[in-house]
Amino acid sequence: MLTAVSLGPGDESLLTPAARKAIETADVVAGYKAYIKLVPPSLLEGKKVISTGMMGEVERANMAIDSARSGKRTVMVCSGDAGIYAMAGLLLEILDAENLLEEVPFDVVPGVAAFNSAAALLGAPLMHDFASVSLSDLLTPWEVIEKRLRLAAEADFVIAIYNPRSKKRSEHLRKALDIIGESRSADTPVGIVGRAYREGQSVQTVTLATVDPETVDMQTVLIIGNSATRLAGGRMFTPRGYHRKYEIGNST
Repeated sequence: MLTAVSLGPGDESLLTPAARKAIETADVVAGYKAYIKLVPPSLLEGKKVISTGMMGEVERANMAIDSARSGKRTVMVCSGDAGIYAMAGLLLEILDAENLLEEVPFDVVPGVAAFNSAAALLGAPLMHDFASVSLSDLLTPWEVIEKRLRLAAEADFVIAIYNPRSKKRSEHLRKALDIIGESRSADTPVGIVGRAYREGQSVQTVTLATVDPETVDMQTVLIIGNSATRLAGGRMFTPRGYHRKYEIGNST
Protein backbone atom coordinates (compact mmCIF):
# COMPACT_ATOMS: atom_id res chain seq x y z
CA MET A 1 0.00 0.00 0.00
CA LEU A 2 1.32 3.43 -0.98
CA THR A 3 -0.28 6.63 0.30
CA ALA A 4 0.56 10.26 -0.41
CA VAL A 5 -0.15 12.02 2.88
CA SER A 6 -0.75 15.75 3.22
CA LEU A 7 0.77 17.36 6.32
CA GLY A 8 -0.84 20.77 5.88
CA PRO A 9 1.19 23.88 6.66
CA GLY A 10 3.17 22.30 9.48
CA ASP A 11 1.26 23.08 12.67
CA GLU A 12 0.20 19.82 14.33
CA SER A 13 -3.29 21.20 14.96
CA LEU A 14 -3.83 21.36 11.19
CA LEU A 15 -2.78 17.75 10.57
CA THR A 16 -6.03 16.00 9.68
CA PRO A 17 -7.16 12.89 11.59
CA ALA A 18 -6.96 10.92 8.33
CA ALA A 19 -3.36 11.99 7.78
CA ARG A 20 -2.43 11.14 11.36
CA LYS A 21 -4.01 7.69 11.07
CA ALA A 22 -2.22 6.99 7.78
CA ILE A 23 1.16 7.80 9.34
CA GLU A 24 0.38 5.91 12.54
CA THR A 25 -0.45 2.71 10.64
CA ALA A 26 2.47 2.94 8.20
CA ASP A 27 5.59 0.81 8.31
CA VAL A 28 7.65 3.27 6.28
CA VAL A 29 7.54 7.07 6.10
CA ALA A 30 9.15 8.74 3.09
CA GLY A 31 9.59 12.44 2.45
CA TYR A 32 11.79 15.43 1.80
CA LYS A 33 14.04 16.00 4.82
CA ALA A 34 12.38 19.30 5.74
CA TYR A 35 8.92 17.72 5.59
CA ILE A 36 9.91 14.76 7.74
CA LYS A 37 10.64 17.35 10.43
CA LEU A 38 7.00 18.48 10.24
CA VAL A 39 5.77 15.04 11.29
CA PRO A 40 5.12 14.80 15.05
CA PRO A 41 8.08 12.75 16.38
CA SER A 42 5.77 10.33 18.18
CA LEU A 43 4.32 9.25 14.82
CA LEU A 44 7.75 8.25 13.53
CA GLU A 45 8.66 5.97 16.43
CA GLY A 46 9.39 2.43 15.31
CA LYS A 47 9.14 3.25 11.61
CA LYS A 48 11.69 3.22 8.83
CA VAL A 49 12.24 6.71 7.46
CA ILE A 50 13.25 7.35 3.85
CA SER A 51 14.35 10.91 3.16
CA THR A 52 16.21 12.79 0.47
CA GLY A 53 17.20 16.41 -0.01
CA MET A 54 16.08 19.03 -2.48
CA MET A 55 15.94 17.79 -6.10
CA GLY A 56 15.68 14.19 -4.89
CA GLU A 57 11.99 13.76 -5.75
CA VAL A 58 12.35 10.97 -8.32
CA GLU A 59 14.79 9.00 -6.17
CA ARG A 60 12.50 9.39 -3.16
CA ALA A 61 9.44 8.35 -5.14
CA ASN A 62 11.17 5.26 -6.51
CA MET A 63 12.30 4.20 -3.03
CA ALA A 64 8.78 4.62 -1.69
CA ILE A 65 7.34 2.57 -4.54
CA ASP A 66 9.92 -0.18 -3.99
CA SER A 67 8.99 -0.19 -0.32
CA ALA A 68 5.29 -0.54 -1.11
CA ARG A 69 6.00 -3.32 -3.63
CA SER A 70 7.84 -5.25 -0.93
CA GLY A 71 4.62 -5.36 1.09
CA LYS A 72 5.29 -2.54 3.52
CA ARG A 73 2.62 0.07 4.21
CA THR A 74 4.39 3.16 2.94
CA VAL A 75 3.44 6.82 3.13
CA MET A 76 4.97 9.74 1.27
CA VAL A 77 4.50 12.86 3.38
CA CYS A 78 4.15 16.26 1.71
CA SER A 79 3.65 19.73 3.10
CA GLY A 80 0.39 21.44 2.23
CA ASP A 81 -1.71 19.17 0.03
CA ALA A 82 0.00 16.17 -1.56
CA GLY A 83 -1.91 16.70 -4.79
CA ILE A 84 -0.94 20.37 -5.26
CA TYR A 85 2.64 20.92 -6.49
CA ALA A 86 3.65 17.89 -4.44
CA MET A 87 4.37 14.18 -4.77
CA ALA A 88 1.03 12.52 -5.48
CA GLY A 89 1.30 13.26 -9.19
CA LEU A 90 4.87 12.00 -9.52
CA LEU A 91 4.04 8.77 -7.69
CA LEU A 92 1.13 8.14 -10.04
CA GLU A 93 3.25 9.04 -13.05
CA ILE A 94 5.90 6.48 -12.10
CA LEU A 95 3.35 3.80 -11.22
CA ASP A 96 1.72 4.33 -14.60
CA ALA A 97 5.04 4.31 -16.51
CA GLU A 98 6.06 1.07 -14.77
CA ASN A 99 2.63 -0.54 -15.24
CA LEU A 100 2.28 -0.90 -11.48
CA LEU A 101 -1.14 0.67 -10.93
CA GLU A 102 -2.76 -2.75 -10.58
CA GLU A 103 0.02 -4.14 -8.39
CA VAL A 104 0.46 -1.25 -5.92
CA PRO A 105 -2.68 0.06 -4.20
CA PHE A 106 -2.41 3.85 -4.11
CA ASP A 107 -4.38 6.63 -2.50
CA VAL A 108 -4.07 10.26 -1.41
CA VAL A 109 -4.94 11.84 1.93
CA PRO A 110 -5.85 15.51 1.31
CA GLY A 111 -4.78 18.38 3.51
CA VAL A 112 -4.64 22.13 4.01
CA ALA A 113 -2.90 23.63 0.98
CA ALA A 114 -0.50 26.57 1.22
CA PHE A 115 -2.94 28.97 -0.42
CA ASN A 116 -5.62 27.92 2.09
CA SER A 117 -3.26 28.66 4.96
CA ALA A 118 -2.19 32.00 3.54
CA ALA A 119 -5.78 33.01 2.76
CA ALA A 120 -6.95 32.19 6.29
CA LEU A 121 -4.24 34.35 7.83
CA LEU A 122 -5.07 37.22 5.48
CA GLY A 123 -8.86 37.10 5.82
CA ALA A 124 -10.91 35.86 2.86
CA PRO A 125 -9.13 36.77 -0.39
CA LEU A 126 -10.11 33.57 -2.24
CA MET A 127 -13.87 34.01 -1.98
CA HIS A 128 -14.23 34.20 -5.75
CA ASP A 129 -12.55 32.51 -8.71
CA PHE A 130 -8.79 32.25 -8.39
CA ALA A 131 -5.77 30.79 -10.15
CA SER A 132 -2.62 29.29 -8.67
CA VAL A 133 0.70 29.70 -10.48
CA SER A 134 4.14 28.45 -9.50
CA LEU A 135 7.08 30.60 -10.61
CA SER A 136 9.47 27.65 -10.56
CA ASP A 137 10.74 27.00 -14.08
CA LEU A 138 12.67 23.85 -13.18
CA LEU A 139 9.94 21.71 -14.80
CA THR A 140 7.83 24.31 -16.62
CA PRO A 141 9.29 26.67 -19.26
CA TRP A 142 9.26 30.31 -18.20
CA GLU A 143 7.43 31.23 -21.40
CA VAL A 144 4.52 29.02 -20.31
CA ILE A 145 4.51 30.56 -16.83
CA GLU A 146 4.42 34.05 -18.33
CA LYS A 147 1.45 33.11 -20.52
CA ARG A 148 -0.47 31.69 -17.58
CA LEU A 149 0.21 34.77 -15.47
CA ARG A 150 -0.85 37.13 -18.23
CA LEU A 151 -4.08 35.28 -19.03
CA ALA A 152 -5.02 34.84 -15.36
CA ALA A 153 -4.48 38.55 -14.78
CA GLU A 154 -6.48 39.52 -17.86
CA ALA A 155 -9.33 37.25 -16.73
CA ASP A 156 -9.37 39.06 -13.36
CA PHE A 157 -8.65 35.98 -11.29
CA VAL A 158 -7.27 36.38 -7.80
CA ILE A 159 -3.80 34.87 -8.22
CA ALA A 160 -1.92 32.77 -5.67
CA ILE A 161 1.81 32.67 -6.35
CA TYR A 162 3.84 29.65 -5.24
CA ASN A 163 7.65 29.33 -5.29
CA PRO A 164 8.01 33.07 -5.87
CA ARG A 165 11.72 33.66 -5.47
CA SER A 166 14.91 31.69 -4.90
CA LYS A 167 18.58 32.58 -5.08
CA LYS A 168 18.82 31.20 -8.60
CA ARG A 169 15.50 32.75 -9.68
CA SER A 170 15.81 36.12 -8.02
CA GLU A 171 14.21 38.07 -10.90
CA HIS A 172 11.18 35.87 -11.57
CA LEU A 173 8.89 37.52 -9.03
CA ARG A 174 9.65 41.02 -10.32
CA LYS A 175 8.87 39.87 -13.86
CA ALA A 176 5.64 38.19 -12.70
CA LEU A 177 4.48 41.33 -10.90
CA ASP A 178 5.19 43.43 -13.98
CA ILE A 179 3.15 41.04 -16.14
CA ILE A 180 0.20 41.12 -13.74
CA GLY A 181 0.52 44.90 -13.50
CA GLU A 182 -0.17 45.20 -17.23
CA SER A 183 -3.86 44.53 -16.54
CA ARG A 184 -4.23 45.29 -12.84
CA SER A 185 -4.10 48.60 -10.99
CA ALA A 186 -1.09 49.60 -8.92
CA ASP A 187 -3.19 49.78 -5.72
CA THR A 188 -4.43 46.17 -6.01
CA PRO A 189 -4.11 44.52 -2.57
CA VAL A 190 -1.44 41.84 -2.25
CA GLY A 191 -1.10 39.52 0.72
CA ILE A 192 2.35 38.14 1.51
CA VAL A 193 2.50 35.21 3.91
CA GLY A 194 5.71 33.51 4.93
CA ARG A 195 5.95 30.20 6.80
CA ALA A 196 2.24 30.03 7.51
CA TYR A 197 1.48 28.31 10.83
CA ARG A 198 5.17 27.58 11.41
CA GLU A 199 7.88 29.18 13.50
CA GLY A 200 8.84 32.49 11.91
CA GLN A 201 5.40 33.16 10.43
CA SER A 202 4.94 36.57 8.80
CA VAL A 203 1.79 38.15 7.37
CA GLN A 204 1.57 41.47 5.59
CA THR A 205 -0.63 43.28 3.10
CA VAL A 206 0.73 45.74 0.59
CA THR A 207 -0.24 46.99 -2.86
CA LEU A 208 0.90 45.61 -6.18
CA ALA A 209 3.10 48.64 -6.67
CA THR A 210 4.84 48.30 -3.31
CA VAL A 211 5.69 44.57 -3.21
CA ASP A 212 9.37 44.21 -2.29
CA PRO A 213 10.69 40.99 -3.86
CA GLU A 214 13.71 41.12 -1.54
CA THR A 215 11.45 40.20 1.40
CA VAL A 216 10.14 37.06 -0.34
CA ASP A 217 11.57 33.54 -0.42
CA MET A 218 10.51 30.02 -1.38
CA GLN A 219 8.52 29.57 1.83
CA THR A 220 6.31 32.53 0.95
CA VAL A 221 2.94 32.57 -0.78
CA LEU A 222 1.61 35.74 -2.37
CA ILE A 223 -2.09 36.31 -3.00
CA ILE A 224 -2.73 39.05 -5.52
CA GLY A 225 -6.26 40.42 -5.46
CA ASN A 226 -8.60 40.98 -8.39
CA SER A 227 -10.42 44.19 -9.29
CA ALA A 228 -12.90 43.72 -6.41
CA THR A 229 -10.46 42.70 -3.66
CA ARG A 230 -10.04 45.21 -0.86
CA LEU A 231 -8.64 45.74 2.60
CA ALA A 232 -10.80 46.40 5.66
CA GLY A 233 -9.78 46.37 9.29
CA GLY A 234 -6.43 44.88 8.43
CA ARG A 235 -8.07 42.03 6.55
CA MET A 236 -7.94 41.24 2.84
CA PHE A 237 -11.11 39.98 1.20
CA THR A 238 -12.69 39.50 -2.19
CA PRO A 239 -16.48 40.09 -2.24
CA ARG A 240 -18.30 37.29 -4.00
CA GLY A 241 -21.17 39.51 -5.09
CA TYR A 242 -23.75 39.17 -2.33
CA HIS A 243 -24.03 42.96 -2.18
CA ARG A 244 -25.39 42.96 -5.74
CA LYS A 245 -28.21 40.54 -4.93
CA TYR A 246 -29.01 41.08 -1.25
CA GLU A 247 -29.07 43.89 1.24
CA ILE A 248 -26.16 43.45 3.59
CA GLY A 249 -24.97 45.42 6.59
CA ASN A 250 -28.37 45.67 8.29
CA SER A 251 -27.83 43.11 11.05
CA THR A 252 -29.64 43.73 14.33
